[in-house]
Amino acid sequence: MVVRAGDQTLLVDSGPDLRMQALREGLRAIDAVIYTHAHVDHVAGFDELRAFCWRKKGPLPMHATEDCMDTLKSMFGWAFSPDNVIDGYVRPDVRIIDGPFFYGDLKVTPLPVEHAAVETIGYLFEWPGAGKTAYLPDVKRIPEETMRMLRGVDILIVDALRTAEHPTHFTLGEALAAAAEVGATETWLTHLSHEYDIGSISKELPAGVRMAWDGLRISL
Repeated sequence: MVVRAGDQTLLVDSGPDLRMQALREGLRAIDAVIYTHAHVDHVAGFDELRAFCWRKKGPLPMHATEDCMDTLKSMFGWAFSPDNVIDGYVRPDVRIIDGPFFYGDLKVTPLPVEHAAVETIGYLFEWPGAGKTAYLPDVKRIPEETMRMLRGVDILIVDALRTAEHPTHFTLGEALAAAAEVGATETWLTHLSHEYDIGSISKELPAGVRMAWDGLRISL
């Protein structure tokens, strides 16, 4: 996911197909990377971040929880090495998430959720004069404190892996129940498995709820 606000461009996670998605969408520059958690499908494209560093002076800001950052350091130790001083390489500017942070006027608030045994967060994005957008790509349960921050957001993007029960992801039914409680004007279902018949399911979704797709663009 990419968030553009003012002159800031933030990349959420670095999945294994990052290069292909960036080429498809014409993404040529980012100001920072913010991570949701350290599962491989969210971090394995780390080395592809190099393309965003070729013309960049200085390190690339990376926001993550302490646990997630520790995993990144373990997986990609070369990038975090003190010997990595060459411009054009991925050189992380480590920023441990301990609360909301800003890029220009864009406020980014971490949203703790439960997803397997790994510490996982979603994000709430707030821009002056625009609607609030919440992004929860991997979730099995939303704690009440997080739900309080979600209620009434304008756009909710939420995990809906499949219709059948799953131990670590929302089912379609669970996602729809969460969406109803949040009460967003628009809800987009993401992290979708190949098991869906998108055409059939889309006809059955409540008003304001839609299936997301690769390349989807949402304007606030």
